Amino acid sequence: MTTTEEQAGPAARMGIQPGQVVQELGSAEDVDQDLRAGIEEVTGSELVGEDHADLADVVVLWFREDDGDLIDALSGAVQGLEDSGAIWLCTPKSGRDGYVDPGDISEAATSAGLARATSLSVAPHWSGTRMVSPKTRR
Repeated sequence: MTTTEEQAGPAARMGIQPGQVVQELGSAEDVDQDLRAGIEEVTGSELVGEDHADLADVVVLWFREDDGDLIDALSGAVQGLEDSGAIWLCTPKSGRDGYVDPGDISEAATSAGLARATSLSVAPHWSGTRMVSPKTRR
């Protein structure tokens, strides 16, 4: 790893690249500030919010069990995403308040027209699941 990747930690493992536009949805006081800072360090710019008018390269969607309908949240996230972009669904880890069952994540991804690509630990209390549009739709 390069020094930037080491400093950025999970953001680099998530495939975040310099110059990418990263939109953040579902942010609240409980999100991981180190991950957010790492993403901004890698991209060289601040995360954009829900009011961002252009398409994003990556969407980081923070979601907790009581945040509503996951299918709706994923479908909404897709609307602001470049065709070749990815959604990182960040959910609380097992045993944490707001934990979302992996089966529910898979079902919601399929219903939203997405394919699960990979999962990893993105922060001490958060897991990340990368989702993309199936290649047939790209």
